[in-house]
Amino acid sequence: MERKISAYLHKWKNDLVRKPLLLYGPRQIGKTFSVLEFGDKEYKNVVYFNLNNNTELNDLLKKEKSTDKIILSLSLISGETILREDTLIVFDNIEDVDVVRAFRMFGSEHSKYNIIMITSRKDNLNKYKSEELQFKSMYGFDFEEYLWARNEIDLANSIRECFEKRKTLPFHRLALDLFTEYLCTGGLPEVIYASLSGMSEARIDALKQKIIDVYRSEFIKNDNLIDIERSNTVFNSIPYQLKKDNKKFQYGLLGFGRRKKEFDNSIENLISNQLVYRSYKITDVKSPLSSCKDVDSFKLYLNDDGLLFSLFHLKKKDILMDEKIKKVLYENHIAKTLAEANYSLYYYQSDGKAEVDFVIQNRLGKIIPIELATISNSKAKSLSVFMKKYTVLEAYRVTENNFLTKKDVRYLPIYAIFCLNDLKI
Repeated sequence: MERKISAYLHKWKNDLVRKPLLLYGPRQIGKTFSVLEFGDKEYKNVVYFNLNNNTELNDLLKKEKSTDKIILSLSLISGETILREDTLIVFDNIEDVDVVRAFRMFGSEHSKYNIIMITSRKDNLNKYKSEELQFKSMYGFDFEEYLWARNEIDLANSIRECFEKRKTLPFHRLALDLFTEYLCTGGLPEVIYASLSGMSEARIDALKQKIIDVYRSEFIKNDNLIDIERSNTVFNSIPYQLKKDNKKFQYGLLGFGRRKKEFDNSIENLISNQLVYRSYKITDVKSPLSSCKDVDSFKLYLNDDGLLFSLFHLKKKDILMDEKIKKVLYENHIAKTLAEANYSLYYYQSDGKAEVDFVIQNRLGKIIPIELATISNSKAKSLSVFMKKYTVLEAYRVTENNFLTKKDVRYLPIYAIFCLNDLKI
């Protein structure tokens, strides 16, 4: 299944100043598969090392100070000849900062070896960072990639074209139906493959529950043992936090007498490892938006729509029948898509309780409000008031309807959120 990361890996391979690459992202999103598939297509051979519980290899990388000796040892361990330009060397499950220092040597010496490291521990990045390495984040399938997986490439291209040229999509109903399927499935490759293979809804749900357990197993890596339980409590509460009319994260839902300072570390850990995304409340708008945020008022969203679907214990018919559930899933999808496009997330709430679901700022400093409008929640007034008050010249209203532009507001169908990136807006 084609992934967007492939284009980046090709660019990295051909970069004249290529350095060892650290690819990071949550577990189960297809990092290792994508890298090995890329290696099989682009190199004469691939050597793969899993550093999980591999004491011998970890010790070698931490102690050896010569890149030539490291390559020789890796050749002996793998039984493969490592060619400077024609071998892809892959190290999976990187967690030890002392191991990463060995790869910095390859970057500082411009050795021309092709090295990719893979980790699910984004919270270690501050320890890893240096000028001798390159870094790239990866996520689950977005809706565009999901369409590619279903061989709906023409439809995906049409959605992008209609967004760019501001015209209606002839296949709107088909796109909306496939998007509903995507909400049920989510963006995890194993789940998508099971769905496309015709696996039953019950078995797909069991598969997603297994992945949720894998995510929960990440909590045991917290430095503080008590944060393991607290991370699990926060993670489990997210569906119920989002289902409230006021979606602001409330510590009271975590148990009687629970306080903010007890859960700060757990929430930061979930966010830093890309398991959840946070949107801060703002009551004023000025550049940069980060200067306006209320650090004590925020919403949390899950990193995969399909996992949220399962945590709600839903069936597909529930999306079609329950407008409130549908809005929660739509809102989560918008949040994760924007976050994975590297936007910082904010929501606006005035003293008069007018609310705009998302406010983002692009690389050029342009501030853009985005409102989700469903049948039960049009909120047209909030967006208009916001635009007038802060002299905003362009905004988006996300609906279940086709592409449309009215004055300064662009109406965007929910399935087209992936079109919102800095290159397009």
